[in-house]
Amino acid sequence: MCQKIVNVLAVSSFAISGALVGSGLYVYVNRDSIIDGVKSQIMESVTGSLGASLAGGALIPELGSDISSGGSSGQPDLGIGVPTF
Repeated sequence: MCQKIVNVLAVSSFAISGALVGSGLYVYVNRDSIIDGVKSQIMESVTGSLGASLAGGALIPELGSDISSGGSSGQPDLGIGVPTF
C-alpha cells in the first residue's frame, strides 16, 4: 500500500515538473511575440484613455475661460474651495 502512494507521488511530481519545464520553454521561445503583444495592449489602453479624456474635454479648456487669472475673481482657482476676500 505504501509503495502505491510513493508511486503516485512520483508520477505526479514528474508530471508537474514536465509541465513547468514545458511552459518555461514556451515562454522562452515566444518571448518576443509576448512582449510585443503586451506593448501593443498597453499602448491601446493609454491612447484609448487619452482619447476619451480629449473627447470629454478634460485636457482642453473651454472657449472664453480665463486661465491666466483664474477666472473673474482674480484669484487662482485651486479647486479646494478657498474663500476670496
